[in-house]
Amino acid sequence: MYDNVIAQKIAKQYNQQPLTDFASVKPETDIETLNLNWRESDLPEYKRTKHVHRLHPYLGKFIPQLVEIFLRKYKPTLVYDPFAGSGTTLVEANALGIDSVGTDISIFNVLLSRVKTADYNIPLLEREIHDILRRLDAYKSKFSKDQKVNKLFLTKSEYIQKWFAPNAQKELLCYSRLIKDYTYQDLLKVILSRSARSARLVTHYDLDFPKEPQTKPYQCYKHQRTCQPVEEAYKFLSRYTIDTLDRVKEFSKIKTKAKVIVNHADSREVELPMGIDMVFTSPPYIGLIDYHEQHKYAYELLGLKNNEKREIGPAKNGQSQQAKQDYIKGINDVFLHTRKFMTPKGLALIVVNDKYGLYKAEDAGFKEIGRVERHVNRRTGRRGGAFYESILIWQKI
Repeated sequence: MYDNVIAQKIAKQYNQQPLTDFASVKPETDIETLNLNWRESDLPEYKRTKHVHRLHPYLGKFIPQLVEIFLRKYKPTLVYDPFAGSGTTLVEANALGIDSVGTDISIFNVLLSRVKTADYNIPLLEREIHDILRRLDAYKSKFSKDQKVNKLFLTKSEYIQKWFAPNAQKELLCYSRLIKDYTYQDLLKVILSRSARSARLVTHYDLDFPKEPQTKPYQCYKHQRTCQPVEEAYKFLSRYTIDTLDRVKEFSKIKTKAKVIVNHADSREVELPMGIDMVFTSPPYIGLIDYHEQHKYAYELLGLKNNEKREIGPAKNGQSQQAKQDYIKGINDVFLHTRKFMTPKGLALIVVNDKYGLYKAEDAGFKEIGRVERHVNRRTGRRGGAFYESILIWQKI
């Protein structure tokens, strides 16, 4: 648990202006002076979700500004994220011209990271984006009157039948069938997944952890009125397709030639390039999120392989003493393996909420040389309130 000294220090910092001039961070910047306790007014959502960082919702990711600060401070030549997740570290490294490698056990996370960091021929992408929407609209107009067309977009998936209204099913499956005709298929798959997340039969205020489909009108806490279950996917497919194009175009203006490698593998045994001089990562929090289950709709629609048995610290394992032991062994195994590919005195920066005191640098072949504490405001959904997290700064020994 966070002691009173830390809590008092953070409380005092709230009366001071937090860091918002991220480009001002230099190697000589003293980490003890960093005030990273941002409020909504200090770092609004549109900045936290700039360009490709908002291509798809993802629970448990850190904000890009956090990565940027420490990349500017330590200036690595090759940064590695063994829990790549949605690719935040990789995107920020590329924007600063730093080579990066990421690994994740989830094929959906790998897909998302690759899409965010890929190079695109923007004119070609624009043509494909507008063409798939045109074709989807043409099919959509036939759904109510052409049974032959309807039969093209049926599914045996019990999950899809349960969680999507009939029209939404057909629109999503139609978009899915059209994807094969285009160059940028992976990007279109991410759009499909993002749209499916919003088009499910769920309440507007519980997109994260719905337990049962919402098939009747309900009192909506988000909109303060009675809302209806979602009946279609087209409005999301149309909106997110254009939004994705805009975000990719925005990132292309600052994207560099820095190399990005994304591995679909277990971080405890993946083969990595030598010369990693910095790790920046946020491991899964014990017993909090089932990362494969989080994107169940994507796995079903895209036919992705599920590797959930290889997750470290999934929610379904709980937070028992045995679960804690299994969790920290998995985490330590990742860092013991990673350090083999790191330079002498290479750094590992780990964003954690280690309320059980499980993280011990020496158990993973490192020593702790610094630590930054910060208060996190939880701004979305109906989840719990604020919490604290640490940025552990370890050095290879």
